[in-house]
Amino acid sequence: MHSNQSDRPTPEELGQLREATARVRAEIAKTIIGQSELMDLLLAGLLARGHVLIEGVPGIAKTLTAKRFAATAALTFSRIQFTPDLMPSDILGTSVFNAKLADFEFKPGPIFANVVLVDEINRAPAKTQAALIEVMEERQVTIDGLTYPMDPPFIVIATQNPIEHEGTYRLPEAQLDRFLFKVVVDYPSLEEEIAILNRFDATQEALSALEPQHAVTAAELARFESIVARVFVDAPLVEYVAKIVTATRDNRALWVGASPRASLAIMRSSKALAAMAGRDFVTPEDIRRVTYPVLRHRVILTPEQEMEGRRPDDAVREIVESVAVPR
Repeated sequence: MHSNQSDRPTPEELGQLREATARVRAEIAKTIIGQSELMDLLLAGLLARGHVLIEGVPGIAKTLTAKRFAATAALTFSRIQFTPDLMPSDILGTSVFNAKLADFEFKPGPIFANVVLVDEINRAPAKTQAALIEVMEERQVTIDGLTYPMDPPFIVIATQNPIEHEGTYRLPEAQLDRFLFKVVVDYPSLEEEIAILNRFDATQEALSALEPQHAVTAAELARFESIVARVFVDAPLVEYVAKIVTATRDNRALWVGASPRASLAIMRSSKALAAMAGRDFVTPEDIRRVTYPVLRHRVILTPEQEMEGRRPDDAVREIVESVAVPR
């Protein structure tokens, strides 16, 4: 899984990747105030060939951020609003009889885009959620025995309101595990809220000047994925990742620990962060930074811990602080 020393990315490759991701962030920052951690994790998710789940209350620019992200990267974008009556065929597409051809032809659904925003993923029934998760994993759709692959890059950005909201179907743990990251988006700070009010109180001409410009192409992103895969992870850091994840399995605060898929997710996404910083090697800081978004949806607190009002992040923090950092 960790690349060898000789195959590491060149300084030129890393420079191009770093500049492109910086341009994407700068373009999105024209309209989105704050949310810098969300932006970094969306970019890291795309470069690590993963998908991102965003949780937060309505009205905090989750959808707008995903749209801007696609527009800045010159990627095709589609949005699917999940509702209780949504069927798998509404997402994947369907075979329609063509009288001229006297045969069935496939009409692709909205899942066929580079960036697919799934709004309120926890409002659709289990079979529709399962159909989406399958495409995320396989990166292809099979209808009537024919397989249709997704064009790279391909990322699903799903949003969900906090679970307490009525009329929601909780995502099963096995499906949550298919998301590389779960990002919890909070309300803006007072300063950010004032900046939002000032920015959107502008004239229409000023607002149209904020429209994002293309900062990177789909072809460049596909090339960057291969650069990220070649970032070097030293043997002590591989062991560090393994120790953090195995510690979730015998922690008294946790009812369910994380699977080996979590170790792979930490490894892949820490490589992406390293490359975005212009480095051809992973540091312990990269690993610690991705550990929370990778683990928070993959571990389950014991009922006692939940009743005490603790969150998965609290247990993850204790684990991270208990594992010695390689020197």
